[in-house]
Amino acid sequence: MKNPAVDKSIEVALLIIEYCDVLQAERKYVISRQLLKSGTSIGANVHEAQNAESKADFIHKMKIATKELEETKYWLILCEKSETYPTHFDLRKKVNELGLILYKILSTSIKSRKQN
Repeated sequence: MKNPAVDKSIEVALLIIEYCDVLQAERKYVISRQLLKSGTSIGANVHEAQNAESKADFIHKMKIATKELEETKYWLILCEKSETYPTHFDLRKKVNELGLILYKILSTSIKSRKQN
């Protein structure tokens, strides 16, 4: 069964890995490590949420995924605003698309939990 959050998180993680390789080649090690950790953590948490022990656990893991998403956006913004860093605008777009999916899932999950 297709899962847009899982699929998009994998797509984003692979793009993050490629971009971090470029940053490493440019000797931008600190940002590269931070971005690699946060950018791949999004998908790890989305995947973990697929086997949550409860609705509350699912929501918790998805909240962690969105926190990692926001951190990833931060590192990408720094790269874009820095004159000495290569920019990957498509990556930011993909991260934003993933964010729309995750925030919708989170919103719906929280709403349904309150109704029960």
